[in-house]
Amino acid sequence: MTQFALHNYFRSSTSVRVRVALNLKEVAYEYIPRALLANEHKADDHLALNPQGLVPTLLTPEGALPQSLAIIEWLEEEYPNPPLLPKGAFARARVRSLAHIVAMDIHPVNNLRVLQYLETEFQADAAAKTKWFTTWARAGFEALEARLSAEAETGAFCHGDAPGLADICLFAQVVNNERFGVGLEGFPTIAGIHQACLQIPAFERALPAHQPDAQ
Repeated sequence: MTQFALHNYFRSSTSVRVRVALNLKEVAYEYIPRALLANEHKADDHLALNPQGLVPTLLTPEGALPQSLAIIEWLEEEYPNPPLLPKGAFARARVRSLAHIVAMDIHPVNNLRVLQYLETEFQADAAAKTKWFTTWARAGFEALEARLSAEAETGAFCHGDAPGLADICLFAQVVNNERFGVGLEGFPTIAGIHQACLQIPAFERALPAHQPDAQ
């Protein structure tokens, strides 16, 4: 039995982030599916671990840890190799700022509960929800592309030539965007980074289609 268990959902982009990080760090974990469309994340046993009723939640010997970025930062401290953050305070801040465009600007307005609220409270149909998602996904990607294409620190990945926190967030968002028809046309730098990520088994194994609850 492994000492870690990940409560997550195959299609959740925040879950993809944590799966990639665990894979890169070569940390074994038990996969516990929580089907969001069936409201399994709102079951009493999960709420006891994560009162927000969200995924992912990582069970550790020290307790339950929700929130994908917090989980990844914890893994970085506990398992420093390979590093997901570069050396130097400004370099680390740059990587976090790129990651936050996805994690704090794109994802929060486009996650499942927001899209469901648009449907139930404002009668948004599928086309309207897609337009909403696309608007904010593209806005974030336009900013990311501008920065990644212009900043000297960008290499084969978001920062240099090894994958890190920003690449994990970007990769998961690209995968999520595909469900809504948001492609990478007009984002050549992002497209190149995404292709570089796909060549790494830790990223490829984290894809939704490869999870036991994929449907």
